Amino acid sequence: MSDLFWLSEAQMERLEPFFPRSRGRPRVDDRRVLSGVIFINRNGLRWRDAPAAYGPAKTLYNRWVRRSRLGVLARILTELAAEGRERDTLMIDATHLKAHRTASSLRGKKGGGGRLIGRSKGGLNSKLHTLTDGRGRPIDMVLTSGQTSDYIGARVLLRSLPTARTLLADRGYDANWFRKALTERHIQPCIPSRKCRKVPIPHDPSLYRQRHRIENAFARLKDWRRIATRYDRCPDLFLSACALAAIVMFWL
Repeated sequence: MSDLFWLSEAQMERLEPFFPRSRGRPRVDDRRVLSGVIFINRNGLRWRDAPAAYGPAKTLYNRWVRRSRLGVLARILTELAAEGRERDTLMIDATHLKAHRTASSLRGKKGGGGRLIGRSKGGLNSKLHTLTDGRGRPIDMVLTSGQTSDYIGARVLLRSLPTARTLLADRGYDANWFRKALTERHIQPCIPSRKCRKVPIPHDPSLYRQRHRIENAFARLKDWRRIATRYDRCPDLFLSACALAAIVMFWL
């Protein structure tokens, strides 16, 4: 039995409406190319190490770059999640993703800021801010440098926040402006108070215990080796890899 990954026909039927139309000569088989891209990202391989069954490595890489920069993967994640997400509850959190030396080795802004790579206690890393539904399935993602506050990711994700009854977050998101923004959207925050609050704000502890699902989602995303360790210098390509993993594991 082959160890290679292949998307099923049913999965391709769901993805094909999002692919750009080919112009001129018919393009190489989408199923073969996308299956190869998934194999590379899941196993943490270099593009040149792609198995021959997926075709030329240059074809895989070029197709991946074009679609990433067109925002195809982000659009697929957003629209599939809009169709199938659990509607009552949202969760928000962030996780650090370690950057490999090759991701920040070329000349650029000091500290790798242009690549969204920063330095924290864990060394060079990026931070993936993620919004999920009540089952821990990613709905939206934002990438920042590793030292960026959770508040920054929360402000960006607020722009596309879908309707829901409750949002779960840890005490790192306990800020008056964030609670107010949720209330204005008719979303009840379930966020433990920071220890420095003089008057703690109550929350539902039994509901809050469901927040482990977003932590589990991060653990599953990091099973893909090119996500657990960032090798991509370009942040748009790396964020597309995160979106691709979320699509394959949670929405197909």
